[in-house]
Amino acid sequence: MREARLDLGLLFLRLGGAGLLLAVHGLPKALNFRQQLGLIEDPLHLGAWPTLAFAVFAEVLCPLLIALGWATRLACLPILGLLLIALLVVHPQWSLEQGQFGWLLLVLFGTLALTGPGRYSLAAWLASRRAPQGGFARALS
Repeated sequence: MREARLDLGLLFLRLGGAGLLLAVHGLPKALNFRQQLGLIEDPLHLGAWPTLAFAVFAEVLCPLLIALGWATRLACLPILGLLLIALLVVHPQWSLEQGQFGWLLLVLFGTLALTGPGRYSLAAWLASRRAPQGGFARALS
């Protein structure tokens, strides 16, 4: 029973966190890509297009993978990197209150990177349909 509640909690974290990141940051950037090119900060001096493309990747594709529970740990990494750059490099002047959404997302996706997706995920469903695997295949869950 305890494991079922834990897996439900991980499902809630995955769907809630992915949905919030996608709705608040990802979709507005993806749907207004050209307009966002003139607005995006470029802290690593890669250029506006590569910076925005990475942001869309981290805020659209990665949350979709996390919501599905496929390559969850791997999909959390670009999000964590993006959040750290935003909070520590782009907006270092923000107080904890001003950056609270970013810090909460950092905690949420950091937790998922450590725990994986749980039993209610595409990765767990696919793993149950084939022979047990370890190593790299398990790391993708």
